[in-house]
Amino acid sequence: MEIIVQKFGGTSVKDDAARKQALRHVQYAVDQGDKVIVVVSAIGRKGAPYATDSLLGLVHGESSRLTNRELDMLVSVGETISTAVFTELAREQGLNVIAMTGHDAGIVTNDDFQNAKILRVDPKPIQEAFVDADVVVVTGFQGATEDGHITTIGRGGSDTSAAILGAALKAKRVDIFTDVNGMMTADPRLVTHARFIKAISYEELANMAHEGAKVIHPRAVEIAEQAHVPMRIRSTYQAPDELGTLVTDRTTTQIEHYRTVTGVAHQTNLTQFTVPTDTMSSSEIFQLMAQHNLSVDFINITQHQVVFNLVNGDAKVAKELLTKAHVHCQAIGDCAKVSVVGAGITGTPGVTARIVTALSAQHIDILQSTDSYTTIWVLVKEADLKVAMNALHDEFLGIEA
Repeated sequence: MEIIVQKFGGTSVKDDAARKQALRHVQYAVDQGDKVIVVVSAIGRKGAPYATDSLLGLVHGESSRLTNRELDMLVSVGETISTAVFTELAREQGLNVIAMTGHDAGIVTNDDFQNAKILRVDPKPIQEAFVDADVVVVTGFQGATEDGHITTIGRGGSDTSAAILGAALKAKRVDIFTDVNGMMTADPRLVTHARFIKAISYEELANMAHEGAKVIHPRAVEIAEQAHVPMRIRSTYQAPDELGTLVTDRTTTQIEHYRTVTGVAHQTNLTQFTVPTDTMSSSEIFQLMAQHNLSVDFINITQHQVVFNLVNGDAKVAKELLTKAHVHCQAIGDCAKVSVVGAGITGTPGVTARIVTALSAQHIDILQSTDSYTTIWVLVKEADLKVAMNALHDEFLGIEA
């Protein structure tokens, strides 16, 4: 018995027409002789009646008086409704299917409600279900504590649910279905010549997801990598035999080993802080941010100052904290981080020089830069983002489809 995990996001289950498209993929896998674990998100996106944000809106969102445990009781309902609706339609179409909550499926978490960590997955409930059924539909985004309290596992949780079930059940593949045909070299809404990526390594995809590519949550990629479970990024609206982008180990022959750069990702709505360390040490500055749950990113530390970035929404709080501590700082708002990602960057000379040259040719100021062995980041003004993305994409990935 071979198992495939298929995860369908909110837009893939938003109505009967979308769910029927999704069920084509389920039926195709069953016809190929596979058992299928279907993981579903809540129906639709923000504004849809059972979407997570809509449910939170019923209790005043971030201003709610509910505890995190009680909030999990509420927001987990979206995936439960989606699972029941999807299962009903699957039965109407003749599939032999069983529905399960995350708890039913053996997903055990800690009690960090609203952002629970998965402790383990018991594979037996799904294995036993597959004795009689061909398909098990599981609520994404949720599990339960040792004591049986329902938990949710944070944004992107349905991707994580799919990956962890794929790892626990030793699936031959995890398919992440979305509304795009696969992974692109950049956001096609910004980059004119963005194109489809046939295969990408776990590491490259995780880096692009961390840096703003929204097709999958990076935590799911990291789980799949640890378990060596191949993934596919696919479109719900493609034919079932079109397999999208393969995500696998770098050593596979399907990865184009000659390419230096795989893609260009971006994040917006950032504020850059430059803080001298004459009044407060760098460790004290970062401790101050951490004490107030401010997550800093893109950090440069020198002898006399620290430079870091916060999302615009947290910048006001950080300014107030530093002012109260009598620390002078310079803050530049409305910045964007552009990330050039590729396993081939490692050991390849001249990549940074090409980035600087390409941006300089467009008269774009680089406010900050740093690198790892597979990613080089630059900070620019958000007004320059589109030009910067296109310049770097054309420099490293050409303009031909």
